[in-house]
Amino acid sequence: MSSSAVPLFRFGIIADPQYAAVAPHAAMDRYYANSLTKVAEAIEIFNGEELSFVMTLGDVIDRSFASFDDILPVYGKLRHEALFLLGNHDFSVSAGHLSEVAARLGMPSPYYSFSRHGWRFIVLDGNEVSTFAPLEGHPHRALAARLLAELQAKEAANAHHWNGALSDEQFAWLGNEIANAAAAGEKVIVINHYPVYPPGEHGMWDSERVVALLASQPHVIAYLNGHDHAGNYGKAGACHFVNFKGVVDTEKQNAFAIVEVHADSIEIRGFGREESRTLVYQAATGAGTSFHPAQACATLPSDPCNSCPSP
Repeated sequence: MSSSAVPLFRFGIIADPQYAAVAPHAAMDRYYANSLTKVAEAIEIFNGEELSFVMTLGDVIDRSFASFDDILPVYGKLRHEALFLLGNHDFSVSAGHLSEVAARLGMPSPYYSFSRHGWRFIVLDGNEVSTFAPLEGHPHRALAARLLAELQAKEAANAHHWNGALSDEQFAWLGNEIANAAAAGEKVIVINHYPVYPPGEHGMWDSERVVALLASQPHVIAYLNGHDHAGNYGKAGACHFVNFKGVVDTEKQNAFAIVEVHADSIEIRGFGREESRTLVYQAATGAGTSFHPAQACATLPSDPCNSCPSP
């Protein structure tokens, strides 16, 4: 239990609405059209709280660029700042709209960072190297095809076309942001669509180098994601890895959360199917960690270094 009953600040979390004006997929228990009502219900709860912002963890839509025209006005009723990141389904649009997705969501860029109350939030784009998000002919699309083929040859659990990876440039940027946060005395929360830990079929293709980096930094407190609609949790080093459940699943049950940041813990207040959790962390950022990952390499698995294994 936190030593302070009053949080330093709060923010809201929504994961995977995957809205589309289509019939449900009963076998997968996904009710795409119902996400309009579910997101509206979450926003009603959020509007009754004092929040710094509300972050949606990707997959705002399931398909069709026109779906944004239905669901984004629902966010217009939110009295707090609405922030977004990119999920794989957000790119289930025509080729002509691929380069417009981030702007349609009002994002400053596909990946970015911001600071609140002495904390730095680092927002990743796990689709940057993928077979669906880059424009046709872009080197990242060819690299993704090669990475996926290599993982499939190894029968890796995450060898799926609906996953992706960070570019080496974005990975270097992540490292710089973490270092700059330490210099500024900020604690860090990393946010992405894709899980990286515990390992599983929904994980990013370069999960291992991301986990090695985050788990080696004591001021990196949490990594928050969606994508795996069942939800999950793990801890490596000082970093808590929380996978939030998908809104789109089930006909009527919702899933969202309010995250309360305290001086020595993060309290996740789950609503509907989302679980409540207490994530304890050390208030001082200079403490060491008992986790000793392989050195975080600076290259994708297709250009391996000798210091860490390929995923």
